Amino acid sequence: MNTFDFTAACIIPTGVGASIGGFAGDASPYINLLSKVCPIITNPNSINAAVFSGINDNIFYVEGLAIDLFFKGELALRPSKYNKIGVLFDKAISEKVLNVHINTINAVKSTYGMNITGYKITKEAVGVEFFVSESGISTGKLNNPDSLIETARELIDAGAEAIAAVCFFEIPENDEQYSLKGGVDPVGGVEAVISHILTEKFKIPVAHAPAFVESELIIGGNIVDKRVAAEYITPTFLPCILKGLYNAPKLITKDKFADCDITVDSVKALIMPYDCLGGLPVFAALQKNIPVIAVQDNKTVLDITPETLGIEDKIITARNYQEAAGLLLAMKNGIWF
Repeated sequence: MNTFDFTAACIIPTGVGASIGGFAGDASPYINLLSKVCPIITNPNSINAAVFSGINDNIFYVEGLAIDLFFKGELALRPSKYNKIGVLFDKAISEKVLNVHINTINAVKSTYGMNITGYKITKEAVGVEFFVSESGISTGKLNNPDSLIETARELIDAGAEAIAAVCFFEIPENDEQYSLKGGVDPVGGVEAVISHILTEKFKIPVAHAPAFVESELIIGGNIVDKRVAAEYITPTFLPCILKGLYNAPKLITKDKFADCDITVDSVKALIMPYDCLGGLPVFAALQKNIPVIAVQDNKTVLDITPETLGIEDKIITARNYQEAAGLLLAMKNGIWF
């Protein structure tokens, strides 16, 4: 029997203003609670927290597009430890900020003993643009994605098994909407675009951290929303993604599946915010008769609820993540309700 035959997924999409998990590691206590019941597949956004990380040994750190492909049955997850990580830097990052990130790499290597194979700088600026759409969703584009892909390939050719990408971002306009008022993370959507591009191309673990301008513009003296506090005490968000990628599962294509791999057939429940049920994993789970648990307390800017989709009879409702953990435990113990 595969050790991971009872696995669950808890996804909190990026850039949709989730009241839990839409900030800086603020969903970590809930993901950790679920992971006490069984192994949990989650997206980096749920547990990344700048210099902190909410990950533990029972959490699988999987990029968003990889989760989609996993639920489609096109990828499996192979548990892995001590991945060799290559770090990709955007040429647009200033020397001072780059040096902070290089010091961060060395500090992480010294403290955690991580196997970071090295770093490379893109030959051309990646050209990140981001904005919040009229619908309230964070999104954006890259003007030069080929530079990103080329540099990632060089890192992989040099032995990297996972890619930590760090691209340059301008300081968001009206950042107070996010930092003080709990609004949508303005850079979250385009961060997903960056990681999706590399995941689709190389099928290896990927995560992204933004780099802004000089550090003094990032570390301010104002008290911010506690859910974003981790991002306002540091000039670098790199440590959390290195921590996640170090033990992230390998992504296995369908032609190479093995008995030890975790496939979508191992997933016994999918946990989502209540009003954010429009993604591929939800429809794939319903098609495969995987129970979908919708958490009412986690609200987003979307309105894709069981009612708007007409699937009330197919969704299990939980008031909060504590209740979702109880439902998951009941499922694991063979108790139905």
